[in-house]
Amino acid sequence: MPHLDQPLADLGADVTTVAMVTLGCARNEVDSEELAGRLAADGYRLVADAADADAVLVNTCGFIETAKKDSVDAILEAGDGGAKVIAVGCMAERYGSELAGALPEATVLGFDDYAAIGDRLDDVLAGRPLVPHTPRDRRTLLPISPADRTRAAVAPSSPAIPGHDWLKRTRLTTGPTASLKLASGCDRRCAFCAIPAFRGAFVSRPVAEVLGEAQWLAGQGVTEVVLVSENSTSYGKDLGDLRTLEKLLPQLAGIEGLARVRVAYLQPAELRPGLLETIASTPGVAPYFDLSFQHSSPTLLRRMRRFGGTEDFLGLVERARALAPGAGFRTNVILGFPGETEDDVAELERFLTAARLDAVGVFGYSDEEGTEAARLDGHLPQHEVDARVARITDLVEELTAQRAEERVGSTVQVLLTEDLGGGTWSGHAEHQDPDADGTTTVSDVPAGAVPGQVVPARVTGTEGVDLVATCRVPVGAGADRA
Repeated sequence: MPHLDQPLADLGADVTTVAMVTLGCARNEVDSEELAGRLAADGYRLVADAADADAVLVNTCGFIETAKKDSVDAILEAGDGGAKVIAVGCMAERYGSELAGALPEATVLGFDDYAAIGDRLDDVLAGRPLVPHTPRDRRTLLPISPADRTRAAVAPSSPAIPGHDWLKRTRLTTGPTASLKLASGCDRRCAFCAIPAFRGAFVSRPVAEVLGEAQWLAGQGVTEVVLVSENSTSYGKDLGDLRTLEKLLPQLAGIEGLARVRVAYLQPAELRPGLLETIASTPGVAPYFDLSFQHSSPTLLRRMRRFGGTEDFLGLVERARALAPGAGFRTNVILGFPGETEDDVAELERFLTAARLDAVGVFGYSDEEGTEAARLDGHLPQHEVDARVARITDLVEELTAQRAEERVGSTVQVLLTEDLGGGTWSGHAEHQDPDADGTTTVSDVPAGAVPGQVVPARVTGTEGVDLVATCRVPVGAGADRA
């Protein structure tokens, strides 16, 4: 397949071109690359610019209201150049014919179309009618027992991980980091979340397949893989061993060419001591904890159908830091959940202040169709939700900047991503997710450095959550002890 920036004139006049537009999370990015790989295998050529394409696939996000709006805007924009527009992804799966009726500019396909995406695109371009996608609760498509799911998932007709085939994955970017999907679906029943209904029940990918894809990515020049799923702490429960991830991480870290493995999307209630220790202590695994706290008030968390609270979460952070003092922590929190009181917000403030996290996403609650939370009493007026979001956002900005300042003087391992010239590079340290967190700017990088290389650097300053560092590390300087 040609590089995505190859001139269209070089592709040949009779070649049908396709552009991918991806919204939402890293899981969607992996799906887009697998769709791209299937299309390339079917003879389509990928181009980076939708204006140069005969067809544009928009991989939508349907998680929260703002994401849905962004997806609709992207669908409308994709057709500006006259290309055929195909909507796929979570929003397309969730709303199906309803979305198609609202946006006649686009053809809407569901997850079950992924395995035959080339045939579906043929149909669209030829003007052949398609059976409208009808949404359904995907949790009902697999056995209730996790132990039975893998058998069901590998059956030819199974829709558990629709269209999944990393052997046909085509990278849409050229950077040294890439996401790798551990699993699909979720068995949790958080009151505010609709994801399980349209992503389905939790299904782990076989260990051999994950290792094979990681080796393939390393062969593509990737030096850091980020393991993603709806809930990475559940990995292996349907394979008969909840310690599967603990065993897998050292194997991944040992793959030739990989400098770092990072795990994203951890559930605090499921973070077992053995897994925590593996992440914190395994060479080649980033001591990084992407923990889905959502709130810290025990009372409110129970209304959310979640577990834990401030003291539990602080204890977890403390145990991780005892093993890896410089470990990175990020989370997301929701403000304005139905029934949230001023005492609940104060409890969240107490937790955030004490925890000293590196990155925090702050979101205002909004109703999601079909969720328990939408039916709860105690909904807050929008102006109050907005005020609480602003209040916690201000606090988080101050706290995360302070946490960055605490790292001044420490030594971090920076994976280089972009040469800024004059011996200065941009990159990210162990405690920084390559897409979601801050960055590290490193000066005095030796000549000959390449993207994906890891260099030790001493932190000399900060710019908000971003670090400023130098490769001039004192002899004997150790790892980050911040």
